[in-house]
Amino acid sequence: MDVFLGYKFLAVCFLDVILGDPRWFPHPVRVMGSVIHRGEQLIFALCQSAFAKKSAGMVLALGLPCGCYVLVQEMIRYMDSLNEIFGILTWIVVGYTTLAARDLWDHAMGVYRAMTEHGLPAARLAVGRLVGRDTASLSEPDVVRAAIESVSENTSDGIAAPLFYLALGGPSLAMAYKAVNTLDSMIGYRNARYQDFGWASARLDDLANWIPARLTAVSINVAAAFLLGRGRISWRTCWRDARKHSSPNSGWPEAAMAGALGVQLGGVNEYGGLVEKRATLGDSGRPLISSLIPLTLQIMTCASLFLLGLFLMMVMW
Repeated sequence: MDVFLGYKFLAVCFLDVILGDPRWFPHPVRVMGSVIHRGEQLIFALCQSAFAKKSAGMVLALGLPCGCYVLVQEMIRYMDSLNEIFGILTWIVVGYTTLAARDLWDHAMGVYRAMTEHGLPAARLAVGRLVGRDTASLSEPDVVRAAIESVSENTSDGIAAPLFYLALGGPSLAMAYKAVNTLDSMIGYRNARYQDFGWASARLDDLANWIPARLTAVSINVAAAFLLGRGRISWRTCWRDARKHSSPNSGWPEAAMAGALGVQLGGVNEYGGLVEKRATLGDSGRPLISSLIPLTLQIMTCASLFLLGLFLMMVMW
C-alpha cells in the first residue's frame, strides 16, 4: 500500500483546482502545439504522396508521445538525483499540467455568464473557446448544446484520461497521453488535408481514450444517480445511443450526460462553413437553456470525484 503516492496524486489534483491553466505559465500542451505545427509545415513541404504523408504522420504520432515520455521520465529522475524533494515537486507539477478540470470549469462558466449577463453574441464568442465548430450564427439552444457536449467529452479527455494514465504510469505516461490527445485535436481530422497525415494520430487517440471514455460514462451515471436520481436513465441512454456517435469514444460521455440531463445532444454542426450532421443522443424532453450549463458542471465535478476515488485506490493498492 503506497500511501505517499496517493498524497502526490491528491496534490496534483489540488494544484489543478487551485491554479487551473494560468496563461503566463509555459504549459507543455502549448509547447507540443508549436512542435506539431512546425512538424506539419515541414512534412507538407517535403512530402507530396499520400504514402509519404501517412508514413510521416505515423512517425510524428508515435515520436512525440514517446519523446514526451522519455523527457519527463529523465527530468524527474534527474531532479530526484539532486534532491528527493525536487523529484517529488517535479512529479507533482508535471502531473498537474496534464489535468484540465479547472480550465474546463472556467471556460464553461464563462459561456454561462456571457449568456446571462451580456446575451447571445457574447455567449457565441465564449463557446468558441470551447469548441471547434462555427459559432457565429448559433442559437441559444445550440450554444448550450455545444457547451454541454464539450464539458462531457472533455471530462474524459481532460480529467479521466490524464488521471487514468497518471495512476497507471505517473506523469511521464500522463504527458505521453497529452501528446496523443494534442496531436488528435490538431491534425486528427477526416478532411482532404489531414486524412493521410493525421490518420495515425486519430487512431492512436481512439485507442488511448477507449477505457477512459467508458469509465467517464460510468462516473456520469453515478453522478446522475447521486445528484438527480437519474442514474438508471443515464445508463440506459448511454447504452442505447453511445455507438451512434461518429467517434468510438465521445459518444459514451455525451450520451451519459444527455440521459442525466434529460436533453438531446448531437445534430447539425458547421465546421469551416461545411455542414456536418451527427446522430442525436438522448431524448428531447427538456429544452436546452443556459441554466443547464452549471448543472452539467455539477455532474462533471461529482463524476470527477468518483473517478478520483477510483484512481486513488488504483495507485495506493
